[in-house]
Amino acid sequence: MSYFHWIAGTILALAWFSRIVDAALGMPSVADVSRPEWDRNPVLPAGNPRVSIIVPARNEEETIEQALNTLLALDYDNYEVIAVNDRSTDSTGEIMERIAESQNPHPVAQTATRVGHPPSSRILRVVHHQELPAGWLGKTHAMWTAANLATGDWLLFTDADVLFKPDSLRRALAYAESVPADHVVLFPRMIMKRPGEYMMIAFFQTMFMFGHRPWKVADPSTDDHMGVGAFNLVRRNVYDAVGTYQALRMEVLDDMKLGKVVKKAGFAQRNVFGGDLISIRWAKGAMGVVNNLTKNFFAVLSFQWWRTVISAFGLAFLNFGPFLGVFLAHGWARVPYAVALGSMFAIYIGMSWRSAVPAYYFLLHPVSTILFIYTLIRSMALTLWNDGIEWRGTKYPLEELRKGMV
Repeated sequence: MSYFHWIAGTILALAWFSRIVDAALGMPSVADVSRPEWDRNPVLPAGNPRVSIIVPARNEEETIEQALNTLLALDYDNYEVIAVNDRSTDSTGEIMERIAESQNPHPVAQTATRVGHPPSSRILRVVHHQELPAGWLGKTHAMWTAANLATGDWLLFTDADVLFKPDSLRRALAYAESVPADHVVLFPRMIMKRPGEYMMIAFFQTMFMFGHRPWKVADPSTDDHMGVGAFNLVRRNVYDAVGTYQALRMEVLDDMKLGKVVKKAGFAQRNVFGGDLISIRWAKGAMGVVNNLTKNFFAVLSFQWWRTVISAFGLAFLNFGPFLGVFLAHGWARVPYAVALGSMFAIYIGMSWRSAVPAYYFLLHPVSTILFIYTLIRSMALTLWNDGIEWRGTKYPLEELRKGMV
């Protein structure tokens, strides 16, 4: 048994310690556009670039008004907002129209087939989708349609529940034009109000460090890439060059996959911190996080059951192992488990510097591990049982989702 503890403990110690060292060395290289040096106008080679901000929304009556109002209050002077009402059955479309009417003297709602551009003074444009064509997800179709209407040199894809501070776009664009970059991802501040949200989001961010290395995204020699639905800012010519959202039309993880195709095509990709420049309440309570991730997790594992099972065991070993080993091992065999636990705690301390999650949520790490493994198995079971994903009231067949993966 002692040999087992030494082997298992050493693997866990190396896994956790190597990740915290890698992060400690790499994270300082990730820019923070909320810092004073980025409080300036974009460095522009050819005048103010126009930005088209694209907001897809389906049944978002609780959040769409506040989200659009923060977008309309940006302090950048050359942008448009294109809001797409994707077959909503609540009052989302009516709210969009009311905001457009108050913003524009004579607003003109557009259908998905209209391609004419309104006057540049019209800052908010509303598009209504009544039907979803075959072979598309609702969200990717909404963003593709809006991008076809866009007049901007840059496209900013965001979500209908994201709150923007007035200087957020100006700072991100100043960074993008200065580096220069072709695709900029701005990490949002997570608004958390319940203990379950803190616990689950802390675990999610911890595991994100294992799957993705934000500090390597800028390195063209690596495969590390990034995309966040809250803020994907991409040059229009780059968006066209990678095949537009038509290439991602059946991708559940469209935000990350946009980052993937941009990076693989050799364009300059950057991700940045921004403090509270943009913020979002991702879920309400621990089970809200579970429900939000249920549609995604099986897609992350390419809809393959065997990868899901292996991942569930891997999550259990990686996250339960250090806690169990410290109690079950004896003598010096406890040392590697303690190193793993210390490294895990160090990650929580690091997260507490960048987010509102207190480091003591480390103590609930085993509880969140159970819930995440449950979410993983639930995602697989529901997708296989329903032969597809039910998302925002629309059923997407599993066969089509598998064929549409990038």
